[in-house]
Amino acid sequence: MKIKIGIIVILGMFLSVAKAFAQDPNFYIFLCFGQSNMEGHAIIQAQDTVNVDPRFKVMETLDCDKLGRSKGKWYTAVPPLCRCGTGLTPADYFGRTMVANLPKKIKVGIINVAIGGCKIELFDKDNYQSYVSTAPSWMIDMIKQYDGNPYGRLVEMAKLAQKEGVIKGILLHQGESNVNDTLWTKKVKLVYDNLMKDLKLKPKKVPLLAGELVNADQKGACASMNTLIATLPQTIPNSYVIPSNGCPSAPDHLHFTAEGYRMIGKRYAERMLSILGCKINESK
Repeated sequence: MKIKIGIIVILGMFLSVAKAFAQDPNFYIFLCFGQSNMEGHAIIQAQDTVNVDPRFKVMETLDCDKLGRSKGKWYTAVPPLCRCGTGLTPADYFGRTMVANLPKKIKVGIINVAIGGCKIELFDKDNYQSYVSTAPSWMIDMIKQYDGNPYGRLVEMAKLAQKEGVIKGILLHQGESNVNDTLWTKKVKLVYDNLMKDLKLKPKKVPLLAGELVNADQKGACASMNTLIATLPQTIPNSYVIPSNGCPSAPDHLHFTAEGYRMIGKRYAERMLSILGCKINESK
């Protein structure tokens, strides 16, 4: 009898521990990568730091002492959501809009690894080193923060996140450094396919959302790239292009203003909510 009781107690303890570390199907995780517009170029304003729903989380990808954050840990997603001193990104209002329209039981987590000025080649896990060898010194300093391998850091953090939640999608904003590169869509597919393989994800269940660059209606310096970006779904079937028309541009016509980031971030969310089959509350 004592042996049976002992077995039951041990089994109960095992189940309790397993449950504590079980993947939560109601924790939706989204990977974000790209260059400066995903990194966050606009100055974070007061309105961007208040009323952040604690259901919206960010996994810090670096040790940020001044922010009181450690690499690989989750925090309420008060910006910055990329590196320790970056600005407002599309991910900010993507996450805010998601939690505002999803059931209360669902949390949303962001993992953002982005490098200003980089080509998509930086995220090619097999050839990134040759790209890094020719990168300017100011970019090298940023890359070093990810131990020289931003793609590797993204995967490292994603694997940690998968112990707690489910990766539901990937957000990309990149292309300014690949303007007129007709192979861009194939290069993006290579990164996407590697993420699917390395994280054991199924492409049919993990859409890629790619944002347009600053639009021609805002005199975007790289707006011609949007024609190429529009063809991405022909190369990656489960991909969607997020329009940037009407999103205000900074004076350099390369980056969005803070309002532009809020607008395109909401558009990323609206598309993702549609994919998930969720209705959007227009009052939010």
